[in-house]
Amino acid sequence: METFDVQLYKPKLHFSPGQNWINDPNGLVYFEGEYHLFYQYHPHSTVSSTMHWGHAVSTDLIQWKELDVALHPDEQGTIFSGSVVVDWNNTSGLFPDEPGLVAIYTSHLEPIDRNSQQTDRYTQQTESMGHENPGGEVFSTAAPDTVSAPPYLDGQCIAFSHDRGRTWTKYEGNPVLTSSTDRDVRDPKVFWYRPKGYWVMVVATGQNVSFYTSRNLLDWKLESRFGEGFGSHEGVWECPDLFRLPIEGTESWKWVLLVSTGDQPELGNGSRTQYFVGSFDGRQFMPEYNRIQWLDYGRDNYAGVSFSDIPEQDGRRIYMGWMNNWRYARELPAGDWNGAMTLPRTLCLRPLKNQLLICQRPVAELDRYFTEKHKLSGITVSNKQPYELITAAAIADIRLRAQHDGLDELTVTIHHTAEQYTTIGYHATSELLSVRREHSGRSDFDPLFARGQQVHIPYSSHLNLRIVLDSCSVEVFAGDGMYAITSLIFPDQACQRIVIQSRGGDARLYDSFIYTG
Repeated sequence: METFDVQLYKPKLHFSPGQNWINDPNGLVYFEGEYHLFYQYHPHSTVSSTMHWGHAVSTDLIQWKELDVALHPDEQGTIFSGSVVVDWNNTSGLFPDEPGLVAIYTSHLEPIDRNSQQTDRYTQQTESMGHENPGGEVFSTAAPDTVSAPPYLDGQCIAFSHDRGRTWTKYEGNPVLTSSTDRDVRDPKVFWYRPKGYWVMVVATGQNVSFYTSRNLLDWKLESRFGEGFGSHEGVWECPDLFRLPIEGTESWKWVLLVSTGDQPELGNGSRTQYFVGSFDGRQFMPEYNRIQWLDYGRDNYAGVSFSDIPEQDGRRIYMGWMNNWRYARELPAGDWNGAMTLPRTLCLRPLKNQLLICQRPVAELDRYFTEKHKLSGITVSNKQPYELITAAAIADIRLRAQHDGLDELTVTIHHTAEQYTTIGYHATSELLSVRREHSGRSDFDPLFARGQQVHIPYSSHLNLRIVLDSCSVEVFAGDGMYAITSLIFPDQACQRIVIQSRGGDARLYDSFIYTG
């Protein structure tokens, strides 16, 4: 891969590592005044391999402090995705004095082909066999042709921390859950189900998810499965999450199940995340309808999960995803670091045409990071009279409300340089919101990256757009959060000017602002 200035695309508002590779967010949890972000991490390379759990903490969800690697591979395997919970009542028996953190994660052993030495898409075990890693664990030094597979490949393990996640001890009885029949068993998300007084684990099992229960986080019982005949099965199911969401403007709520769907090269979108709305009785999830619903219509929001143990007085369900796509993740022009997370987002449900859709908005903590405010209210834009803001902002938050009596198109063009630009446009005739990034900078590393991204939005005379710009990303929220398009971009600089114009009719801006910083 070509070498680039490490700071050129380094995000200002999004978490990314100081160096090396990251992917899925893991173990999102709030505890004793800190938000914890664990994540899939390779501490010695910018390519995915030999997964560890990296670790960062924050007090406001925007600025993060990287800590030491939390979990290192061991004889059980490499460390795949999982979750972290607070054991408030010592159900595990591991916290006799005060509450602590429990990580529930997948240890992955890769089957070895004695002839080809091929591994799966993560290529995670063989390169580390026989070498001591920074955590002190040592892998088996057996020759590859003498390695025999255990009765399971993916074991669900636990580790615990008594010091706010700074150090971790792996449970001596690991793995606490295995399967000799299911493939791709991984990514456990665990939560406390208060009505029945036990823990629930939702875990990916191939093209389904499985639900387990436990009183102590150590002994697990299979309760049910979900997936057959529902949703998209274009790729392996991964990184599930199950939680309650309020229905906006009411006292009601529903259960929501997130499921990420892995990349299949013959399909056109790469990896994506879908969701289901329904009910959960502590043992079984029942969807209310059978239709595919995508969480994000951009290509760069995957494997996201929500934070555990947000205080009740806060009340938010906060989500964060990996801002990338497996189709081209290993090819990004990012220098000696590779990967970033989406902005954290607050989720709720909103009714639309006899269905409930997830509504997502960047967390309010983001607002304090913008230092200048440009008011656009009372401005009318057209093709001949665009609005233009000259700014060399490193970050921007564009909030537009526009009223029109009929137009063909409203566009927001972010000019990064004289030659590089990203275009966000609403096409009224086709009712499509699109993001075009083929001219946004580096886009030649994969054909999929340069293709347009779009979502259908029912026609309205009032348009509501929010666009958050960072050094290597643009996140678009339409309809007050009803639709999201998350996109990586790689321009030579974040912004030079912002142009808003309409075609085929005038658009009047009201309650509109551009915040920069």
